[in-house]
Amino acid sequence: MAPRIAGQRRSPGLVTLTSDLGWVYAAQVKGALLRAAPTVPLVDLTHDLPRHRIPEAAFVFRAMASSFPPGTTHVAVVDPGVGGSRAAIAIRCGEGSVLVGPDNGVLAPLARALGQPKVYRLDPRRFAPEGRVGTTFDGRDLFAPAAARIALGVPLGRLGIRTPFHDLRLPEASRSRSRAQGEVVHVDHFGNLITNVPSDWIPAAALGLSAVIGKGRSVRTPWVRSYEALGRGRLGALGSSFGTAEVSVAEGSASLRLRARTGTPVEFRWSGGDVPATNTVNSGPNLPRRRR
Repeated sequence: MAPRIAGQRRSPGLVTLTSDLGWVYAAQVKGALLRAAPTVPLVDLTHDLPRHRIPEAAFVFRAMASSFPPGTTHVAVVDPGVGGSRAAIAIRCGEGSVLVGPDNGVLAPLARALGQPKVYRLDPRRFAPEGRVGTTFDGRDLFAPAAARIALGVPLGRLGIRTPFHDLRLPEASRSRSRAQGEVVHVDHFGNLITNVPSDWIPAAALGLSAVIGKGRSVRTPWVRSYEALGRGRLGALGSSFGTAEVSVAEGSASLRLRARTGTPVEFRWSGGDVPATNTVNSGPNLPRRRR
């Protein structure tokens, strides 16, 4: 039976796990967390994020974790700098959720979305007396035991000290009356190109919608409501589950067909539709409103 930790709740809070570690290493992270807090409710969000791609991971993490209830502890481990000078941090947000992970920007977009972030640099001597096993697996050796104690109600002030953090800003899109410019921010499991252009920027009455992907030529991308409406093997565009426009091939891979990947520029062009002739930028997909 795990020893009772001073200051813990009677019932541990929910913990989510997000990483690029793969499921073998993720199992070790879960083992370390459950060893410290055996009854914690634990949810795997994903462990197959693209390796080492911090901005893409930050975009996906923000979209996934923002739907969880206030007070959740979210652990994100996409950490190419593990063992180096980057800090291990925990961020308490205004609605009560806590984000745990490396200070490389992966936590920042979600922290801003949830609001009022207070950041602490974690001190392993306060929660991991057994120490690290090497320097390459802080997900297991530092973040998991820290998250366990947070879920059990230990205040962040007992685990570290206040600090600034690396405030990663995700790429922003722009628009005018007849076009929107952005980039691919995520390539999903099906090869769909998820852009940072908000879906509602593409007017429902738009005619002749096309897209320029990277340095390629303009390709027709009809705006549809479903993959079925697009038709098997056809290229088109629709609103993604992230709240942004995606370019897809029904039952195929737009990434392979268009030779596009994360970071590839995208420009949508159309005629008709009622879109203000202003240059604006987006700060990401719409997220649920939170109450304190």
